[in-house]
Amino acid sequence: MSKCVVIFSGGADSTVILHHAIKNFDKVYCLTYNYNQRHKLEIEKAINYTTDLGVGEDQKIEQHTVVDLTFYAKLADSSALTNSNIDVPKMKDVIGEAQNKSHVPNRNMTMLSIAAAYAESRECSTVLYGAALVDDTSGHWDGTSEFLKRINDCLALNRLHKIQVEAPLIKLSKEEIFKYGIELGADFSKTLTCYNGEEIACGTCPACSSRIAGWVKAKLIDPVKYAIDIDWNKYGCQPIMS
Repeated sequence: MSKCVVIFSGGADSTVILHHAIKNFDKVYCLTYNYNQRHKLEIEKAINYTTDLGVGEDQKIEQHTVVDLTFYAKLADSSALTNSNIDVPKMKDVIGEAQNKSHVPNRNMTMLSIAAAYAESRECSTVLYGAALVDDTSGHWDGTSEFLKRINDCLALNRLHKIQVEAPLIKLSKEEIFKYGIELGADFSKTLTCYNGEEIACGTCPACSSRIAGWVKAKLIDPVKYAIDIDWNKYGCQPIMS
């Protein structure tokens, strides 16, 4: 039986990863991390999403666990996502920066290490996370292809239990990710991307900006609401057909 662990944040990319896992593995175990992030509404979104899909021994998703990393915000408080005294940057202000204030220090390595331990204890061979092509070019070094290779090199030192970290979206643009997610049946209306963590997305932070750009390139209307006006018709975007 093929089994995997999915790091599921409740965001658009991790939702596509979840559906990818459901399609390709017999059993899926989800981990959602509470690191006292500004956008902690994503935790609620993640729980609601898996609940709607079904969680239990007789379901594809056998377990969904929220991991308490609330201490992390105190240790890694140089990020706008973990420190409320730092404003979430707007995309227009961070273009060209090597690493902007939305980056959480060493977050992915920490989460992947925990996920690998969990995978070993559940006899899973694979950990999936939602690194995407945009991470490779936006300063998030722990979402790059090089990082993926190196963390797998490290995990390969395990003499008995071989755990492989996979990032199925790491070579895909946002446009390609959305199209793949629609093909898999992902419901993007139930996802949260905005770093500000409000029910109505700001539309100006780096996460919102890359999401909007992806939908525009896909010629589709994002089903979530934004605080700014977006003239989807101007870009020739159409509603997602169910």
